[in-house]
Amino acid sequence: MLSTHLGTSADLPPWGVAVAVALAVASLSLLLVEVRREGRGAIGVGVTGLLAVVALLAAVLRPARVAARETAVGARVVVLADTSRSMALPGDDGRPRSETRDAIIAGLTKRGADPDGARFVVLGFGEGAPAPLPEHGSNNDASARAAHSDLGAALRAIAASAEERPAAVVVVSDGRLDDPAEDVSAAALHAVGASLHVPIDTVATTRRAPADASIRRVSAAGAAVAHVPLPLRVDVGCAGGLACDELTVTAHELRDDGPPALLASGVAHLEDGKGTLDLTITLERAGSRIVEIAIAPQQGDAVPANDRRLVTFEVARERVRVLHVAGRPTNDVRALRQWLKSDASVDVVAFFILRTPTNDVHASTNDLALIPFPVDELFRDRLPSFDAVVLQDFDAQPYGLEKYLDDLRHYVHGGGGLVMVGGQKSFVAGGYAGTPLADVLPVQLGDSSDAPSADTSPFVPDWTAAGHAAPLLAPLRAAVGDELPEMPGANVLGDVRRGGVALWSHPSRRTRSGAKMPVLAIGDEGDGRTIALGVDGTWELQFSELGARTAGRGHGALWSGLLGWLMRDPRFEPAQLDVVGGCTAGLPSTLRARLPPDSGAAASSMVRLEITRIDGQHAPLRLEAARPRDAEPIDLPLPALETGAYSARLSAADGSTTRHDFACEAGGDEWADTRPDAKRLEALAAATGGAFATAADVTSLRLPKPTTVSAERHVTPVAPPWVWTLTAAALLGIHWIARRRNGLS
Repeated sequence: MLSTHLGTSADLPPWGVAVAVALAVASLSLLLVEVRREGRGAIGVGVTGLLAVVALLAAVLRPARVAARETAVGARVVVLADTSRSMALPGDDGRPRSETRDAIIAGLTKRGADPDGARFVVLGFGEGAPAPLPEHGSNNDASARAAHSDLGAALRAIAASAEERPAAVVVVSDGRLDDPAEDVSAAALHAVGASLHVPIDTVATTRRAPADASIRRVSAAGAAVAHVPLPLRVDVGCAGGLACDELTVTAHELRDDGPPALLASGVAHLEDGKGTLDLTITLERAGSRIVEIAIAPQQGDAVPANDRRLVTFEVARERVRVLHVAGRPTNDVRALRQWLKSDASVDVVAFFILRTPTNDVHASTNDLALIPFPVDELFRDRLPSFDAVVLQDFDAQPYGLEKYLDDLRHYVHGGGGLVMVGGQKSFVAGGYAGTPLADVLPVQLGDSSDAPSADTSPFVPDWTAAGHAAPLLAPLRAAVGDELPEMPGANVLGDVRRGGVALWSHPSRRTRSGAKMPVLAIGDEGDGRTIALGVDGTWELQFSELGARTAGRGHGALWSGLLGWLMRDPRFEPAQLDVVGGCTAGLPSTLRARLPPDSGAAASSMVRLEITRIDGQHAPLRLEAARPRDAEPIDLPLPALETGAYSARLSAADGSTTRHDFACEAGGDEWADTRPDAKRLEALAAATGGAFATAADVTSLRLPKPTTVSAERHVTPVAPPWVWTLTAAALLGIHWIARRRNGLS
């Protein structure tokens, strides 16, 4: 577009023009005052003075004709579209809110199709910096996947960007924003857009809440500790006209060794559509525990998926409770009991068998027993209260323990830890072969009829490759290096069972398969773990020549690692597992595995991942990946999983296993409260000088005017500068003459 207008000389700065005009106006004002004072005789003075001032101003400004070729550029408008999971919820018309959001954006961008229209940049905001809006596909598509809707982070990212600053920002959302938070004061809302210094227009996709009863929040008072009551506060609500004056709330622990265990229940009374219930639960096992908090289903509920929440608690231990049962008071038994008693973090209950029922002592049992051995109470009633059970050189048969071995097996599968320590009355010699307890040990137990139960030849155990790399033996290697003391014989053990790992082996004795006989082996069974230590000479780590050189640190280091591994201490885990960004039902996710650096053949081997539903309703999902030679994490893509609790088990080539439990929810926190918040959007627009609109009247938003840009500009003087100067000088002279004739100075 070509335009022509009158301007001034191009070499005169804008402030110079302003000063010249101001002086001219001041001169004319003084001249007017003077003419009014002198009366009609001074009219000539006034006329000549006016002409002189105008000519002088023209001489300074030097008028010119300006011809320019101009282009109108539309203002840059950034549209921030909410991509959080709440946009998959139903809107006013029953359609997903993401569809209404896309229709609003289409209507806005259509207004930018004109030549002088706004330049729209559409970005999706969820967590962190905004990004181009993903394509829309379904209720749980990529445009409604973000776990949060952090508007503040999106605005700060735009303000810090090196791109052109927008003339306006339009936020399209349902108002369920993480930033601003619940504080919707004008100051808090203004702070959100303060860095941009541009108006923020807001458009609400939804104004009415769907009919919905939900668990809006679950909060715990403090950390979860095993065996310690944990208070929970559960916030529930009803919206969208759904009638519910009270809701029944239950808390179940999801377990893979049986049906969900009821922890607590209660009734929440609602007022104005919301209510709160306090529950107290007790989790008996440490580690990751998944608790389902659920409300009774309500008729007419449009979003039944938020009727339950799956909360993962990392249960810690205030003190590790250990049941130590020893068959006879040997050096090894005394050394282990002394170490257990010396550790303030261990609460040990110890029973020593000083005689067998077959001993003829010519006295009654009540006269000889310091404390009667409470078999029934320990192995049936109190067993779940212990974190680990140590059976050391203990014979099951004489004390009627055989009928409780199945209880011990269930105890291990339910998450307990078991250590069987060698001796004359342990493993095969203790009558454990062919029993339910043998099914959970990491080694096979042969029949004593076809093989000896013990080899009494002294030997020094060999480290296996897995033992060298095992984090649970790292404290022992740090204390004594690779040297081990001579052991006074070993129990005869079979091959390592599937899922077990041998850490020490016998230097000369072989199993039936021809492999070296394991001496120390570990294994996972169900939710628990077991250890088989086929020697009764670990006390040599403390009281031997090696113990003297190392100040006896080896014994405590060994048992610290073994007990820590049983308790799933992260320091002794062979890998660290985590679901990146959490798991949302119906959406793919990524499980990240961090393994310690390794070398040799094992470093280039495969690692296997098995994903199972804790309730066992579906077949396991199995994945494989190459183990890197360095400590780089491994990202394993997971397909879309259904709502529920899952267990991930990562197995390395050496047989070591790491378990990680996680939950998949439909919507998560974004679906906990389905009510839209149009008032928050309206307040945000008012606080930043913008406008608020709904989906129906989005066309009423006033867009910024376009900016005019000159592509080509020509300046032609109206007259040469000397003409303006000569004319001004002449008129000033005439004005001076007129003033002299009227007697003015």
